[in-house]
Amino acid sequence: MERHQIHLRHAHPHTGSTAKDMTSGPILPQLVLFAVPLLLGNLFQLFYSMVDTVVVGKFVSTEALAAVGSTTMIVNTIVFFFNGLSIGATVVIGQNFGAKNEKGLHIAVETTMMMTFLVSIIFTIIGVIYVRPMLAFMSTPENVIPDATVYLRIYFAGISGLMIYNMGSGILRAVGDSKRPLYFLILTSVLNIILDLVFVIVFHGGIAGVAYATILSQFISAIMVLVLLSGTNDIYKLTWHDLRLDMPTFRQILGIGLPTAIQSTITGFSNVFVQSYINVFGSACMAGWSCYNKLDQFIYLPMQSLASSATTFVSQNIGAKQEERASQGTTRAILVSMGITAAIGGILVIFAGPATRIFTDDEAVVEFGSLFIRMNTMFLIMNCVNHVLAGALRGRGDSRAPMICMLSCFVALRQIYLFTMTHFIANTPVTVGLGYPVGWTSCFIAEITYFWWRYRRNRGK
Repeated sequence: MERHQIHLRHAHPHTGSTAKDMTSGPILPQLVLFAVPLLLGNLFQLFYSMVDTVVVGKFVSTEALAAVGSTTMIVNTIVFFFNGLSIGATVVIGQNFGAKNEKGLHIAVETTMMMTFLVSIIFTIIGVIYVRPMLAFMSTPENVIPDATVYLRIYFAGISGLMIYNMGSGILRAVGDSKRPLYFLILTSVLNIILDLVFVIVFHGGIAGVAYATILSQFISAIMVLVLLSGTNDIYKLTWHDLRLDMPTFRQILGIGLPTAIQSTITGFSNVFVQSYINVFGSACMAGWSCYNKLDQFIYLPMQSLASSATTFVSQNIGAKQEERASQGTTRAILVSMGITAAIGGILVIFAGPATRIFTDDEAVVEFGSLFIRMNTMFLIMNCVNHVLAGALRGRGDSRAPMICMLSCFVALRQIYLFTMTHFIANTPVTVGLGYPVGWTSCFIAEITYFWWRYRRNRGK
């Protein structure tokens, strides 16, 4: 413990610090200014993911495009679990920062990174070994399995780069720094695009070339964030010889992060079932669903960024014991998110056809992609409440309630709907695609009801 005290004497949190205290000052500007770099960072992250899809669709084959789309849910199932754990770390670090507990913050940073290294090893092994069983479980067509297997094995072999970068960025966000993770992402996004084109067009690497370009870019971003955390003199410095699992802190991280991880993992895994329903309709429908999901991710960006902003804002203010300020920040984040999502969603619905053609010239694929976009997009306004409010609840340390709401609605109710519709009423792309809005709408009702009952009904009494 003495080493922590020595390190703290050399930290200068107020001199040239990149950390930002969000416990005082105007609420809306703080939320927006914090969210904008997150939005841009997520945009670049999705942009180079989209480049993967465009390169595969334009320069490889429709089967390869379907393969990339069919692997998305598998990748997300693993990544979502880790990202759920990272939210627990972000909240614990943010609450220590808001409470001005520098010693607790250092212990949380070191415990967080040790956890990251261990979990990365486990996920790499699981991902590489169980690729074929996962694809078979999803009823992936035989003509898609070879490309999907190649892509997934390479991706999982390098998934530790993504995990280390995401956790390092979570540490920076917890103390109010959302800009430098953006700079890293811009650099690696440009690098990923260049490597995509070189590996696929110049060296004819096919789907394997796309996978290698992705993991190389992720490793570079991980190295940069580790160098930053190790080299800073700020209060969130990563000290390698203090790296360990502090069990009380680890349990606190798990107490907040594990419910989120479980919810994210099961939700992601349930989307594998949704994908299996889509797979029944053939490769054109699969590719159209993939295009829809890629575009859908862009609409998610504002709500995801504001949800992360709300988590940091609320965690710091709860740590500082400012309950009313935390609630005000939650409301503002939700309203801003809904307005932006409505505007972007409306534009995408109008230009659904041209947007789908970004990925493919196959008219059958364009028809399916446009159909899914026009059916589902505007329902995402309700999902703004789901994600931003869930982020705010986790910032309070309350991660069980959003877990229960989302598992009940995004998983149980959605799967009941899909099974009932496809087996007893009508098994069509339309009825399957509407499974998402059914879950979003029910979760919207559940989360608002819970938040009002738990935190707002007794205000002023």
